[in-house]
Amino acid sequence: TPLFTSPLAGPVLMSYLGHYLTQELAETESVHGVFLEVLGLGVLLKGNAGVGKSELALELITRGHRLVADDVVDLKHVAPETLEGVCPPLLRDFLEVRGLGLLNIRSLFGETAVKQRKNLKLIVELVQPDEIGERGLNRLEMVASAEPILGVAIPKVCVPVAAGRNLAVLIEVAVRNHILRSRGIHPVEQFILRQQEAINGQGT
Repeated sequence: TPLFTSPLAGPVLMSYLGHYLTQELAETESVHGVFLEVLGLGVLLKGNAGVGKSELALELITRGHRLVADDVVDLKHVAPETLEGVCPPLLRDFLEVRGLGLLNIRSLFGETAVKQRKNLKLIVELVQPDEIGERGLNRLEMVASAEPILGVAIPKVCVPVAAGRNLAVLIEVAVRNHILRSRGIHPVEQFILRQQEAINGQGT
């Protein structure tokens, strides 16, 4: 019968053990992409090879956001509706950018440019416009859906990639818009309501 002792009080010891076991026994899955903290939110950039994920991540880092993992992200199911993303130890602090090679983000930008772990809250998929198709484009609202990972539905938006688009700004706005939507603020609904009020006013 295994036995161990601790100088900690029972409730304190159980809290430590609970956290430790949650981390060690959590269901995990590795996904391809670049994981960053953008405006305090864990954001996973996905897309086909060569679409520009690493370049976009580098631009976001220069704008003050933080790198968690490049290329491979280990996701842990640490709570019923929570996935925690961490970087494999071998890849920690590194970002590969075509033409520049392997960059040490911590050495280039300092300690505040990297983060060890972050909860995943939003997936942004970079796609070519022809991958979405005319039926998928919505001029009033982001193309939004959800992607299930380890049984958790993660909100997902698709951002078309095209020459001249400032993708870093678009990602920041997508994150801000997601935060507003999570607070119950929906711009499209506000616009439709204003339009309906204008129509009703004309009718009277």
